[in-house]
Amino acid sequence: MLPPERPDRIHVAFDDHRLVANAGLLLPVTLAHHLGLGELVDRHVDLGDAPGRANAGDKILTLVASALAGGDCIDDADALRAGGTEHVLGCAVKAPSTLGTFLRSFRWGHVRQLDRVSREALARAWAAGAGPGDEPLTIDLDSTVCETFGLDKEGAQRHNYAGQRGYHPLLAVAAGTGDVLMARLRQGRANTARGAAHFLRETISRVRYAGATGPLTMRADSGFYNHDIVAVCRKTKVRFSITVRQYQSVRNLIEAIPEAEWTPIPYWMEGAADVAETTYTPFQHEPDAVSVRLIVRRVKPTPGSQLALLATHSYHAFITDRDGDTLELEANHRRHAEIENAIRDLKYGVGLNHLPSGRFPANAAWLAVQVMAHNLARWTARIGMGEQLITTKTLRRRFFSLPGRITRKARRLTLHLPRGWPWQNQFAGALARLRALPLPS
Repeated sequence: MLPPERPDRIHVAFDDHRLVANAGLLLPVTLAHHLGLGELVDRHVDLGDAPGRANAGDKILTLVASALAGGDCIDDADALRAGGTEHVLGCAVKAPSTLGTFLRSFRWGHVRQLDRVSREALARAWAAGAGPGDEPLTIDLDSTVCETFGLDKEGAQRHNYAGQRGYHPLLAVAAGTGDVLMARLRQGRANTARGAAHFLRETISRVRYAGATGPLTMRADSGFYNHDIVAVCRKTKVRFSITVRQYQSVRNLIEAIPEAEWTPIPYWMEGAADVAETTYTPFQHEPDAVSVRLIVRRVKPTPGSQLALLATHSYHAFITDRDGDTLELEANHRRHAEIENAIRDLKYGVGLNHLPSGRFPANAAWLAVQVMAHNLARWTARIGMGEQLITTKTLRRRFFSLPGRITRKARRLTLHLPRGWPWQNQFAGALARLRALPLPS
């Protein structure tokens, strides 16, 4: 081992065409190959006579690999063209200018073709061992704001309800795993529930197609407190758990709950949180209105806060048609907040924090690509390493950003990786398991 040297005495030369900056991308790329992701894109994405129509599979794989390597804009894909990275990725790495032309060639119908690709990829990954099978599955439904700063981006020129310019995509995430089951870009000023009923119906169809045969439950916050969404759940035999908007009629019902029916639950302030249940009929003006359980949690304000001057409790209520213990259902509903971890990983683990184009369909295609990259990371960890929840940032630090060197001997390529890497056993085990997956027929 060479002795340490002062940094200013080290000579630097960019002259090695065999080095690979992100050699650990071999893991998700191997999984993508065994899922047939490139082949799915070539089969289902047809851009017609658009300038960027050729080699769609290679272009999508380049964008996915760039996202997994930490790229959050189109130009960042240029890093994959350096050294011997193309040998690891197993596809023709495209230039940023080519990728930009490709994304701008999309129209809304072409984005829906990418939805078909992600639907098939989800089914193949779940069949390979990443799915719930016949176990219960909870679908968390939510939306997020993807802030933009350009003044001419289609669908993002005006300020939204939060006073920001940006987009307002819908997301459906599998609870407990972080798999993004479906995503759809919307303009920034879209109401939270706009298009959510149709989106939920398609998500349910997608998870059934992917092989989820067990009971389904949908959780959502008050932005999705909507008759059409509840109607979709009932029609598709999916249980629901939705935070209610606290209209005066709901507040009156909550205040009428007898004090003896409130059950204390653990909280950081002793005796400051309780749960109770009553019956409520939401959307009473609708002909199919049915009474359901209304479960309420009340919390005492933090001492010294402004709320403590105005109220004795704050109330959080949700409707549900699920069976089970009141306290367990209330705790389960609160776990809907875990979807924020998936949203954070989409924005800061891959590249959803930046929507790069001025054209709405191009940004919708970018969203679809980020979802593919996010899910590939989730499935790589689950299938290859047996890790149920691990962030993309952690995967990148330990595995994807691993440097290496490509050599060729006797017509065989060898990827040389750093000796003594702390996670080399996990890497080798994951690679072996991913390579053992059957190739698509």
